[in-house]
Amino acid sequence: MANTDIHLQFQEFEDGQGFTENNQGATTVTIDDPFKSRKQRKATGTAFEEEDSDDKTELLSGQKKSAPFWTFEYYQTLFDVDSHQVKNRIVGSILPWPGKNFAEVYLRSKPDLYGPFWICATLIFAIAISGNISSFLANYGQPKYKYVPDFRKVTMAATAIYSYAWLVPLALWGFLTWRNRKITSLVSYSFMQIVCVYGYSLSIYIPAVILWIIPSEGLRWCSIVVALCLSGSVLVMTFWPAIRDDKPRISIAIISTIVMLHVLLAVGCKTCFFSTYEMDSSKVHNEPLTATNTSSTKAN
Repeated sequence: MANTDIHLQFQEFEDGQGFTENNQGATTVTIDDPFKSRKQRKATGTAFEEEDSDDKTELLSGQKKSAPFWTFEYYQTLFDVDSHQVKNRIVGSILPWPGKNFAEVYLRSKPDLYGPFWICATLIFAIAISGNISSFLANYGQPKYKYVPDFRKVTMAATAIYSYAWLVPLALWGFLTWRNRKITSLVSYSFMQIVCVYGYSLSIYIPAVILWIIPSEGLRWCSIVVALCLSGSVLVMTFWPAIRDDKPRISIAIISTIVMLHVLLAVGCKTCFFSTYEMDSSKVHNEPLTATNTSSTKAN
């Protein structure tokens, strides 16, 4: 068998870019420095690991940095909530479970203003519209009655609801902050957490107010009692852990004040917007006529 010599020739290319331009269909393979690429991979992996570890540390510790309250980013976080969370919080406020703290179970250090804002707005318009319809039904059928919608009820309801939903939590937050400085074992809530709890606790009043359209005092007072028991239990079970380690006299006074203010809001709305004490015009006009006839009879 003949031996065949194989001659291999190696050619060096001066410029890789010129070679690719001359050979359009050629395939090029780039071989990087293994030590350099390894260092780059390590550096990239280290950067990602540091970012992941920082995010995990912030999420687990619950101390993620928040923007100052005067910035837009601060209020943007308060409206960063989806419909599923809002629905669960509304259901939790309407159907409170004994022993469950609303702030710990549903808020979890992430209060929102989206739900409380729209709950208060819906309650305001429900009170105004239901109050006008109730007034119409109470005076329907009377002679010389002309229905005129009372738009002042919207302003009055907005003042009452938003004042209650902001001023009462502000006063409660100030008191709890003051007591927490004296007794360090007390559970502390932020101002936005208290506002969120109060806002969601008013959701049960929306169906109750709609029922007040029916001209039945018994039904109205029954709905008030049911709404008070449900929403009041949410407030009591939420704020009782924050004051139970305080002096018994102070704890009872705070819980009583919270319940009394809640009762005053419900009874005040019912009295102001759904009063059934209507003046009978026929009686008012007949009384002077009767007096005149009596005096004329005596003169004769």
